[in-house]
Formats: sequence, structure tokens, C-alpha cells
Amino acid sequence: MVLDRINYLKNEINKHNYNYYVEDNPTISDFEYDKLFAELKELEAQNPLFVTPDSPTQRLGSVSEKFLPYKHKHRLYSLDNTYSYEDLTKWYEKLEKEYGQNLELVCELKIDGLAIALTYENGIFTTGVTRGDGITGEEITQNLKTIRAIPLKLFEDVNVEVRGEIYMPKTSFEKLNEENLQNGKKLFANPRNAAAGSLRQLDSTITAKRDLSMFTYTLIDDNLPKTHYESLMYLKKLGFKVNPNIKLCKNVQEAIDYCKYWENKRFELNYATDGVVIKVNNIAIQEDLGFTARAPKWATAFKFPPEEITTKIKEIELGIGKTGAVTPVAVFDPVQLAGSVVSRASLHNFDEIKRLDVRIGDTVLIKKAAEIIPKVIKVIDTPEHENLPVYIPPTECPVCGGKLGSKDGEVNLYCLNPHCSELMKAKIEFWASKDAMDIDSLGPAVIEQLYDKKFISNPVDLYRLVPQDFLQLDLIQEKSASNLYNAIQESKTRPLKRLITALSIKNVGKETADILANEFGTLENLQNADFESLKNINGIGPIIAEDIYKFFHDEKNVIMLSELKSLGVEPPQAEAPKSDVLKGKTFVLTGTLEHLTRDEASEIIKSHGGKTSSSVSKNTSYVLAGENAGSKLEKAQNLNITILTEDDFLEMIKE
Repeated sequence: MVLDRINYLKNEINKHNYNYYVEDNPTISDFEYDKLFAELKELEAQNPLFVTPDSPTQRLGSVSEKFLPYKHKHRLYSLDNTYSYEDLTKWYEKLEKEYGQNLELVCELKIDGLAIALTYENGIFTTGVTRGDGITGEEITQNLKTIRAIPLKLFEDVNVEVRGEIYMPKTSFEKLNEENLQNGKKLFANPRNAAAGSLRQLDSTITAKRDLSMFTYTLIDDNLPKTHYESLMYLKKLGFKVNPNIKLCKNVQEAIDYCKYWENKRFELNYATDGVVIKVNNIAIQEDLGFTARAPKWATAFKFPPEEITTKIKEIELGIGKTGAVTPVAVFDPVQLAGSVVSRASLHNFDEIKRLDVRIGDTVLIKKAAEIIPKVIKVIDTPEHENLPVYIPPTECPVCGGKLGSKDGEVNLYCLNPHCSELMKAKIEFWASKDAMDIDSLGPAVIEQLYDKKFISNPVDLYRLVPQDFLQLDLIQEKSASNLYNAIQESKTRPLKRLITALSIKNVGKETADILANEFGTLENLQNADFESLKNINGIGPIIAEDIYKFFHDEKNVIMLSELKSLGVEPPQAEAPKSDVLKGKTFVLTGTLEHLTRDEASEIIKSHGGKTSSSVSKNTSYVLAGENAGSKLEKAQNLNITILTEDDFLEMIKE
């Protein structure tokens, strides 16, 4: 029957969504997933009476006129904050004294996002509401349905309300700001603002494109488990995404150790966190303690030190990248920021300088965007500001003196001289970089000498060099010259994905290059691909397809590719797996290996038919652990997953 097939497809797709977006462990290919989704969509179109709220097709989005106010069934309280371990200890000792016993605590990373309340009836997601003032929020169910980490149907048919935090991963935030920068749109200050802006779109199809996710942290149910930790485990059992870094602590000292561990370790995470939430584990004690007018007495938030700092701009430097874009950078005395020492911060573009009214000599506030890239976020109002000269954007390239101009309506200024030395050096540096052709020891200093002595003027010229050329450079001896020459020769047979990355095609990074290499197999097939074929590849789309098509049909690029081929630069066809000894096995890598890099280990796994994943789940076959392994190792031990040392792994491959 049609209904049976529809129900089967819904269950399969919801299961695969859970594996991909909650467990981070996909079990089928994108192509297979798309086939299931297309079949369900077609069957529902033919049988609209069979469409239900838990169908994956309901994530596609629609347009609302406005968001309606919604009164929460259960109030969303705020949290009291502590900023010192002394205050945290006092909070705990007060509770300990009141109950005459050590109290177990649960520590959770405080996600810097937006609180939401979700209601499920008989296991079906029915209503999603923003926090608002804690009493009344806005009903944004349709937007929340587009977030694939939010299950539309639970694994059990229960009536529950849950609380969670919507966030935007750091990588997605950087990508969104980069796109906005290219298109002259507003830049978001941080991932939280980006998530908020994405979540409150009247057109939920926009929300669907923004790659939002959610961690769930509170369960409201008539039959709660006895402890908060057990309720978190039950949330996972229902199908919700729970932060893997939660920790059950026997006392306050263990909670303090947890806070100290994450104060700097948090910068390695792909989401922003500004503290730790510490809760009494026992639910009965929670209920007995109750709430103040604004916050629970049984929980507090330890806030990490602020990661913003003021400094004075000494100068604004101008850099030129491989696309020719001129990027202004603020230079200041070194300061400690978010776990590292920085002396330079991005100003993005000249429109941003004008918007902030940044002037050389200004006192400014610096922070790390998504805790990664230092940026200037505001000018501090000082009496000196008005007496400083307004910054005037350049009209000429600071390197070659060529004219600057914009492209395709973008806000960036570009050096319009295709022969600009800085532009060409940047292209050659990128060509030799690890993500591209990976030419060992060919760094900026060597490239600058080769360029200045007119041995090279573009990446193709690298393959015309002979060992004698390197001997004419400063500080290069015979052995180094031989090594450089050999490294360039070895790069001729790099995998196709690396060559595609090295070509610096607009909007094509290493992930897109990987997709293209897998799709076409050879450079010749890619060159001959038509626009329609490119556009229909999953993960490409019409805009990137047009950039790719234009690149390979530009006469200069055609000549360049022909020259590369004549010089022996020809990637091999993708090899079949060496064996299927690891077929069906999923590996997670953590820590530092002694003999292999993670990339090398991943390539070995794939070459023997296995897969790699970035997170540990019940579907993980092995965790390959090196020195300083983090929370992934602990989670694997909790799930009784086999832990491999590097020697174990190498022996497995040998067998």
C-alpha cells in the first residue's frame, strides 16, 4: 500500500537524519538519502491526505506574516552567575550545609546560543517557542522544523516538553560572514547573533540554509528520572542531541577542575561557549530548593573571563590575497586574547572601517570572531578620537601602484592589475600550500626570491625550474636545492582534488574540490563538463557551477592547463581501495599519533574500505587514540567502544 511505503520512507529518513545530525555518523550516502527523500516527496504530492507533521518533507520551510506570542506552559528562568571559584565554592557549601551531605553536581558547557522550548505530543513535535521574557515567547515552529538536529518524531510516543539551545557552528558562521562580505551584506558580530538572525526569519527557507543546530539540556515530564544526569541520558534515548561533554561530579572540586579544563580547551570546539552550567544532580533536592524570582537555587553558571580587550591601533596594513582582494588589517601592540597572543586584527574591508569610523591612533575593542579570528568590533569613545584624521581608503594598489576597483557589486576592493607581484606571489604560495599541491619547503621566503629574480611569474613556472635555479638563491645549498626541485616534481602527481584546490577557482575550496574529484575522476572530464551537469551535483548548485564552468572555458586558463599537462602535471585517476579489510568499519581519531598525522591515518582507513567520523557514537567501530586524547576517548570508554593504539592500528592494516 502507498501509506505503508510512505510510513517506511518517513521512518528511514528520520533515522538517517538522527544518524547524521545528532550522532554525526551517517550510514548511507547523500545520493541514497536524496533518492529516499525524492520518493517520499513525490508520494506525498500524489497523496496529500497522507502528509503528517512528522514527515521529513515538512522541514522545507514556508513564509509567515509574523510570529505570534505564545505563553510558556512552564516558565524559562535565567541563571545566576559566578565569576570566581571562591564564589562557586560558597554556593556549593551553602547547599551542602543545608542538606548535611555531599551533593553530586552535573557540569555542562554553557552554549552561547538562543534558548527554546519544544513540545511533543505522542512523540510528535508540535510547538517550538523562543525564550522571550521567560513567560511569553514567540511561536517559531516552522523555522525550528528546518533544523535537522531537532527530531520531528521521537523514538518513544511520549508527551514531553524540552529545553535546548540553538547555535550556529563556528565554521558555518565564518562561511556565512564570508558570503555576506562577498555580497556586500551586513556582517554578524558573533555566532549567537547569526543564529538569532537566522532563527527569526519570516521565510523559513532562509533558516533552512543557515546550518543551525541544537543541544538539548532540560526535560520536563510528569515522570522525571531521579537525577538530572539520568534525564539527559533519557533525552538521548528519545533521539535528542545532548552535548557530549557533560560530566557528573562528586563534589565542587571536581566541578572546578572541569571549569579549569574547559577555560582554554573550549577554543578547539566548533561552537561558542562562554561558561559552565553547574546543577545539583538530585531532582528531589532541586524541587525542594525551588526558585528565586528569576533563577533556580539549585543551579549556577560559572562564566569564563571575557575574551574582549581594548588596545590602540598603531597602523592599518594592507594585504593582497590570491584573488587580488585588498584587505585592511589593524596592527597594535601584542595582547593576550582567547588563549593566544595577537598583534593584528581583521578590519574586513573599507566599508567596515567607515561603518566603525576606525582611525589610526584609536582605542578599539578587539575580540575573536567565533573565538578564532581576531577582529575589531568597535571604537572606544575617547576625547582623542575626533582629533584623529579620518581614514581614507586607497585608490592604488599598495604594492604595484595599479588601480583598485570592485567586482560584481562586491564591497571588496581589488587590485585590477593581473600582473601585480603581490597577487602572483599569493597565488604561488597558495599553490604550494598543504591544502593544495603540498610542496614541501617551498615557503614565502623562497617564493619571493624566485619571483624577484624572475625565475617564476606564476604557478606553472615552478615546473620549469631546474636545481641550478635554486642554487642562485640566498642561503640555499646543493642539498636544499635538490630537495626543493624533487618536492616540486613529486607534486606533479598529487590527487586531483589537490590540483582543483590549487587552481583557486572562485567559490571552490578543498571540500568542493573533493566533491568534483569524486564526481569526475579526471581533470579532462571536469574540463568537458557542461553547466547542467555541474549544477546538478549535490553540494555544488548554480552559482558555484557557473564559476567552475567559466574557469574551465576561459582561454587563459585553458592554455595554463595545457602547459601544466605538457610539463607533466597530471593527477592519477582515483585508485580503488587496496583492500576491504576495514569495510563497514567507522573510525574516530583523537589525540596526537606518533608516526602518522590524522590525515595520513584517515587516508589509510579509506584506502582499506573504512570510514572516518568526527564524533563518537554507538555506531563507532574503533577509536584510534594518540597522546593527549580528549573527551572522545572518555565517551568511547563509556560506550564500551574498542580503543586502538597506533601500534594496534598499524598491526590491523598489516594483517
